[in-house]
Amino acid sequence: MKKLLLAALLPVSLLAACASMRGAEPATMKDGMLVNAKGLTLYSFDRDVRGSGKSNCNGDCAVKWPPHMATASDQPRGDYTIVVRNDGSRQWAYKGWPLYTWPEDQEPGDKYGDNYNKVWHIVR
Repeated sequence: MKKLLLAALLPVSLLAACASMRGAEPATMKDGMLVNAKGLTLYSFDRDVRGSGKSNCNGDCAVKWPPHMATASDQPRGDYTIVVRNDGSRQWAYKGWPLYTWPEDQEPGDKYGDNYNKVWHIVR
């Protein structure tokens, strides 16, 4: 009986482990724009090269436009990939575009960074 119970529970526990490894989506679409887990707007930067696997916003730029960071255990999935930044940290990208936030966006739905200096844009 114990062997039968074990045999029945093993596939269930393996499925649960796989689901937890997947983790939450790095961003979601809300009101036609991509937002992070806090509901804050995510932006792309025209000086990045889509699909290059690099961010061109480093140093002071990354202080002003914080990257949407990925953890060491996060894995690419679907339209979401991971960019390795100059400092070795990891950043989420959507359809090849590295993602950033804007510190002046304080509440979900804020989009004060849109078209900033004509090079920052809401990801739609």
